[in-house]
Amino acid sequence: MTVKVVEAPEARRYEARMDGKPEVAGFSEYIRTAELIAFVHTEVAPAYEGRGVGSALVRTSLDEARAAGLRVLATCSFYAGWIDRHPDYADLLYQNRSKVSD
Repeated sequence: MTVKVVEAPEARRYEARMDGKPEVAGFSEYIRTAELIAFVHTEVAPAYEGRGVGSALVRTSLDEARAAGLRVLATCSFYAGWIDRHPDYADLLYQNRSKVSD
């Protein structure tokens, strides 16, 4: 089975489809600025769980973030866990550089 991931900017998300089927197998929602993309929610349809849909969403979106020179904020627990298991993507993570404290 082949997973195809495309960005749907009008919906502020990446969408995954399997084998050219029209239904969305999974999606990752984001908030994007000129310098940062925050991945806030990822969902895979139950019928497609365990088929690599979530990993394809993360890998494709992070590769595109890298190509666009964006920093990544992984507020979605799936993204955070995936990046922990794939440290070659850790360099994309946003680092707070503020020295302000409460």
